Amino acid sequence: MPGLIRHSDIEEVKARVNIADVIGEYVSLKPAGIGSMKGLCPFHDERTPSFHVRPQLGYYHCFGCGESGDVYKFLQTIDHVPFAEAVERLAARVGYQLTYEDGGNASEDRGTRARILAANKAAEEFYVARLTAPDADPGRRFLGERGFDAAAAARFGVGYAPKSWDELTNHLKAKGFSIDELAAAGLVSQNDRGGAYDRFRGRVVWPIRDVTGTTLGFGARRLFDDDNGPKYLNTPETAVFHKAQVLYGLDIAKRDVSKGKQVVVVEGYTDVMACHLAGITTAVATCGTAFGPEHVRLLRRVLGDEGGEGQVVFTFDPDAAGQKAAERSFTVLQEQRIAAQTYVAVGPDGLDPCDLRLAKGDQAVVQMIGAKKPMFEFMLRQVVTRFNLDTVEGRVGALRAGAPIVAGIRDPALRPGYTRELARMAGAELSEAQQAVRSFSARARQADASPGALREGSGPGPAAPALPTITLNDLGRDPITTTERQALMAVLQLPDAVGRELVDRAMQARFSNPTLELVKSAIAANADAFGAPDWFARIRNDLPDQFRPIVEQLALSPVPERNEEAAKVWAKAIVASLIEKDMVTTKAELQSRLQRTDPSDTDTRIAISRAMAELELERRRLRGE
Repeated sequence: MPGLIRHSDIEEVKARVNIADVIGEYVSLKPAGIGSMKGLCPFHDERTPSFHVRPQLGYYHCFGCGESGDVYKFLQTIDHVPFAEAVERLAARVGYQLTYEDGGNASEDRGTRARILAANKAAEEFYVARLTAPDADPGRRFLGERGFDAAAAARFGVGYAPKSWDELTNHLKAKGFSIDELAAAGLVSQNDRGGAYDRFRGRVVWPIRDVTGTTLGFGARRLFDDDNGPKYLNTPETAVFHKAQVLYGLDIAKRDVSKGKQVVVVEGYTDVMACHLAGITTAVATCGTAFGPEHVRLLRRVLGDEGGEGQVVFTFDPDAAGQKAAERSFTVLQEQRIAAQTYVAVGPDGLDPCDLRLAKGDQAVVQMIGAKKPMFEFMLRQVVTRFNLDTVEGRVGALRAGAPIVAGIRDPALRPGYTRELARMAGAELSEAQQAVRSFSARARQADASPGALREGSGPGPAAPALPTITLNDLGRDPITTTERQALMAVLQLPDAVGRELVDRAMQARFSNPTLELVKSAIAANADAFGAPDWFARIRNDLPDQFRPIVEQLALSPVPERNEEAAKVWAKAIVASLIEKDMVTTKAELQSRLQRTDPSDTDTRIAISRAMAELELERRRLRGE
C-alpha cells in the first residue's frame, strides 16, 4: 500500500485547479462583485443565493448554513469521498502525477466508492465496444428504427449488453475487479447459491452520469421476447447511484440549462436523445422513478433559480399514466415552491419526442416544446374535464377542484387571471370562482395556523407553509361523495369480499370528488399487486404526502356493519352501487348523444344503441338479474 500523498503535491494540485470550475459543475454560479461568485447552496435548501466562491482564494462559504472550505473539502462533502480520493480525482483532472511518501503511485483500491466508479467506467467501455459486434445487430436495429445512427450512439455513450450470463463478469474480473465489487456496483446479480451473473443481458444500455460526467449506473432496454425482465431495467441503489437524485442527460445539458435558463424534462432515454439531436439541448429525464423533491433541488442549483426567470418544461403522455405523472410533478413543484416558471408540452397525436422526431422531423420537436402551455392552465384543464359541466353539481365540483391550484399560485399578479380562467373552463360566474378560491385559501390558512402544522425550512427567515393535508372531513357529506368514499373504504378494507373483478370495474368508474379520484387512481395503478401484503403500502406511497392521511383514514374508518358477514355483504353492495351510478351517468350521456345524432347517420346510431344495450346487460349482471 502506498503512503501519504506528499504535501507539496496536494498544494500544487490545488493551485492548478480553478475551484469555480469544479463547483460550477454542481452549482450555477454568477458574478457577485469583484473576485466573487455566488449561487444556490448545494448543502441546504434555499431560494436566495447565499453560497459564495472566491476563485483567487480557492475557498467557498455559505452565509446561510455556514458550510465552507477549499476545493478538497467541497468534493469530500458533496460526493462523500475521503480526502485522498478528492486529491486523486483533481490530480487526474489536471493531468498531474502524484507521488507518495514511500515513492509509490496511486492506490488501486481507494475504497468502495472509487472501485464502483472504476467498475462502471470499465463496464461502459465494454458496452460501447460491444455495440459494434455482429451479435449486437438487434441493438443497432433498435436504435436505427428510432432514428439514431452510430454517431448519435457515440454521443450519448449508448452500448450493448450481450445476451450472455457472464461475458461482462469475466471481462471485469480479468481487469482485477472482484465479484463483491461488481455486485456492489449493481453490475452483477447473485443467486441463492452465491453464483454471479450479468445483470444486463441482451439489452441496449445507456450510461447514467452525474453532472460531472461520472458514470454512476446504467439503464437498459429489453430487446428479446424471451427476456422476462421489465422493459427498462436500471442499476439498483448502490453507494453511488440513487435514482431519486440523478437526471439522465444533465451532464451534457447543464451548460445550456444554466445559460438558457430552461430545462425540458422528458420521460425516457430515447426522448432525451431525440430532443438533443433536434436542437433541444436542455432535455433530461428521470431514471426509473417519479419526478421528486431531490430532482427539484438539483435543477434549482443548475438553473440558478432565484428570480423566477427560469423555465421547467415537462412532456407528458396524454394517457392516464401521463396525467398521473403530471399531477405528481405539479404537487412536488408546489411543495418545493420552485421559483421557475413551469410548463407542459404535449406532442401532436400524443407522440413523445422520440416518435415525433421519427414521424415528422427535428423541427416538429422544436415546435412541440415551443407550443408549451403553463402548467397551471394544464392542471386546471385536467381537473375541470373530470366533471359533467352540464350540471350544477359538476360545475361546483370543478370550481372546488380547481380552487387549490389557483390559490397555490404565488405570484399575486397571475392569480386573478387564472381565477377568470377557472370560471371560464367551469362555465361558472367569476364571482363563484373567486369565492371558491377564497374559501380554499381560508381553510389553508386555518390549517397552517393549527398546532403541529408542518413547515419547510428555506434557510434564514420564516419557514414556508407546507400544503395542507386532506382528511375525510374536507370531502363533504353529499350522497355521491358518501358513496364514493364508502366504496373506497370497502375496496381497501375488504378487497377479498369485493373481489378482483368488481374492484377492477369500480376503478374504471368516474368519481365526482377529485381527492377520491386521486385515491382511486393510486389503487388502479397498483392493480398488479391486488391482495399482496404490500398492496396498501404501495397505494399509500404512490400518493403525494398531503393525501396520504386520507387513504389511511379510508383504510381505518369503521364500516357501517357490526359483524364480518354483514360487512362483506355491505362491501360488495356499496361497490356495486358505485359502479351502477357510473352506468347511469354513462347511459344518460349515450342517450343524449343519440338524440343529437343526425337520423341519417345510421352507423353511429346503431353503434350508440348497441353500447346502450351492452350497458344494460352489464347492469343486470351486476344486479344478479
